[in-house]
Amino acid sequence: MTTPSTLDPRTPVLVGAGQASDLVDGPDYQRLSPVELAAAAARDALADSGADPAAVAAAVDTVAGVRQFEISLPGAPAPLGRSDNYPRSVAARLGADPARAILEVAGGQSPQHLVTELAGTIAAGRGEVALVFGSEAISTARHLARAEDRPDFTETVGGDLEDRGYGLDGLISDYTTANGLTDAPSQYALFDNARRARLKQNRAEYALGMGELFAPFTRVAAANPHAASPTVRSAEELASPTATNRLIAEPYPRYLVARDQVNLGAAVLITSVAAARRLGIPEDRWVFLHGHADLRERDLLDRGDLSTGPASVMATRHALEVAGIGADDLTTLDLYSCFPIAVSNIADALELPADDPRGLTLTGGLPFFGGAGNNYSMHAIAETVARMRREPGAYGFVGANGGTLSKYSAGVYSTIPTSWRDDRSAELQAEVAAWPAPEVVETAEGMATIETYTVKHDRHGARTGIVVGRLDATGARFLATTVDEYTLDLLSSDEEPIGSAVHVTSADGVNTVTATITGQGDRPGGR
Repeated sequence: MTTPSTLDPRTPVLVGAGQASDLVDGPDYQRLSPVELAAAAARDALADSGADPAAVAAAVDTVAGVRQFEISLPGAPAPLGRSDNYPRSVAARLGADPARAILEVAGGQSPQHLVTELAGTIAAGRGEVALVFGSEAISTARHLARAEDRPDFTETVGGDLEDRGYGLDGLISDYTTANGLTDAPSQYALFDNARRARLKQNRAEYALGMGELFAPFTRVAAANPHAASPTVRSAEELASPTATNRLIAEPYPRYLVARDQVNLGAAVLITSVAAARRLGIPEDRWVFLHGHADLRERDLLDRGDLSTGPASVMATRHALEVAGIGADDLTTLDLYSCFPIAVSNIADALELPADDPRGLTLTGGLPFFGGAGNNYSMHAIAETVARMRREPGAYGFVGANGGTLSKYSAGVYSTIPTSWRDDRSAELQAEVAAWPAPEVVETAEGMATIETYTVKHDRHGARTGIVVGRLDATGARFLATTVDEYTLDLLSSDEEPIGSAVHVTSADGVNTVTATITGQGDRPGGR
């Protein structure tokens, strides 16, 4: 049996976690910048270790920052300014002067990926004390962008920075952009509509199911002091489009979509066992990473089945395998919840019902707690650390998703002492790369069949259809768009659009589909 006294001194332990929020409509609103929010969370993480915060800060050798949305795309606006070195701006406020500063790639997998990576670095003896953090002040940026007394968040701190870039390869292309697949709701809607068809459910049944999945999340958010939308809502309320719950991209009304208007920060402190002892961090603060995995799905149009995310499932199962437990052994779960499919994809695989008594979130989820940019899962990890300490011997799972069900990082946590365990993510990634993929064509002409779809709705009621189809002649997959009213009505009707016949044409790099009458290749009235 592994005990603290028998652990390798290099064994990584999570010893501190902190969160911060700055609600625009709250009584104590401070107009904090992303740097200030991250620093506030990091101070809490240092204090949470139970040791002298100044001494711990001085011992930090690595800081790693999760990208804010405003630095996740080339040319993204920062209406209130930004730091030129986000990780070192935060470190400076803590009195830390780390040898290494990392700015991670974009994606919601970033928090768990960084925790796993830096825990492994510590286990290999290449570091001893790492502080990982992220933050967003999107709500403040929108609230104050045009204010006469708006704050200036510009900082120039310089210093070394390991900037890993945006990490957008495979997520955005000229082809998807030309054919209207430019936003996350539309991309994820393709998966949920494909899943609905696979389950042979009609629109009303599936909408209610999404509401039933997320209704328990609202109850958790309502009890969370950091939540951006702490309101309990019923399944019917979540699933029913109204003036305040307008359709975004079918099948999603607004309440089922990640809420990005937040001011949130979270941080996690990781040390070696030797450093924890040297700094005087009590053993009752120690939480161990028992299992972990990082996998990437194939690009969206290269996936064999658009109703599921098998690489995410594989990462989840492998993290549990590394931990040596099954899903039934988990006491807590936090499944990334930007859209319903991100939760149901994992819940289906682990046979977790929507009303699982353990719950599927610790925070309240991205639509209700808040979609804190790429940093949401840092909050999930912080909540998991707190729960594991309150329930010694329990296991907690965090699933972190990035891209379009593209990148998945999974972690299993417990206070039970354990040595560092390597995972087989690289080997499994090679398996993913070898999975069969359909032929994809960028120029599509002729009769075809709808594989999946969505209809985007703007604030003024205008509709745009997005269709993934298969050419009847070759079976090749293509992406197309439509603004044709007859076709849009088909896509939005109570009849099942998936499997319906369409005709696709191509011009100037854009594929356009129009609906036909199955078996006739023509429209009513000869159109």
